[in-house]
Amino acid sequence: MSIELYNEEEVLQGCQQENRRCQEILYRRFAAKMYGICLSYAGDRALAQDMLQEAFVKVFRSIKDFRGDGSLEGWVRRIVVRTAIDLLRQRQSLEKLEKEEFYSESLTQNEALPNLQMGEMISYINKLPDGARVVFNLFAVEGYTHREIAEQLNISEGTSKSQYNRARTLLKDWLGKVD
Repeated sequence: MSIELYNEEEVLQGCQQENRRCQEILYRRFAAKMYGICLSYAGDRALAQDMLQEAFVKVFRSIKDFRGDGSLEGWVRRIVVRTAIDLLRQRQSLEKLEKEEFYSESLTQNEALPNLQMGEMISYINKLPDGARVVFNLFAVEGYTHREIAEQLNISEGTSKSQYNRARTLLKDWLGKVD
């Protein structure tokens, strides 16, 4: 089955009618990109796969609520990110965030990173401690503000900023050693 033969509207309507073929097409269209997002939050493949599976279950359960206000891919992406955070919370990976405050020197916004392949960058991000990795992804990749991150993770805004600075410091140190 070629997924390119179906336009997004047909696939969406089919999914809203719980058509298994359309659900499979939707999954095939977005799974690889969404897996990359999950992997950037999870830090390991097994957890990323769990996140992806749980996210698509939520997508298919709530697709009837999709109203087309934005892109379907953006809507799926938001569900994937929320699911990733929820699963990390359930696994208590973020429990330490409020207890640990990491103070690091401020980094300027204009620091240049070496020109790395996406896979290399993800591997460095995956090495970050859980809290720093999640905050880094939400702020630098997803574009959330520290206030929004604090609300989502039930932490203080200062903790979000601290974790982000910790992530940047670690990445800067690691990338400084890359030639």
